[in-house]
Amino acid sequence: MDQNVFNDPRITAVGLLVEAHAGLSARFAAQYEEHGLSPVEFEVLTRLTRSPGNQLRMTDLAAQTSLSTSGVTRVVDRMERDGLLTRRACPSDRRSSFAVVTATGLQRLDETLPGHLRIIEQWFTGQLDPAALDALLDGLRRVRDAVHPGATAGSTGSAADCDETGTSS
Repeated sequence: MDQNVFNDPRITAVGLLVEAHAGLSARFAAQYEEHGLSPVEFEVLTRLTRSPGNQLRMTDLAAQTSLSTSGVTRVVDRMERDGLLTRRACPSDRRSSFAVVTATGLQRLDETLPGHLRIIEQWFTGQLDPAALDALLDGLRRVRDAVHPGATAGSTGSAADCDETGTSS
């Protein structure tokens, strides 16, 4: 085997991405645990609060995360028991329901975010100048859209599909 193949910049790029992700994930996990959240629970809360009406259809939540539909159901069940989320049916589509962040979920996220942002600044964005960060964000979006085209499913318009009273818009 040609030893030069291991110096291929493609291998280096993926290796650096995996190493950076692992290092950040370990720091985040410890910080989430201080607030009684798992990494997936933090991701679910963040995805929901960044969506219209602080809600997403369960299928869109699965598409945006690394979870299967049954995995999302289990996580939402647990988070609902903990008072962080609630489900809301959509009467215009009986097969659909929304996961919606509760006031308790928003409070937990508000308590967790300052430490989360400190970690991001210290170990990620603070390592890059503005031009490098812009280039990285552009590149990551292109890669994400290619490998995970459903990553933004339902991020626009899901709140309009059923209004706050549960009637179709």
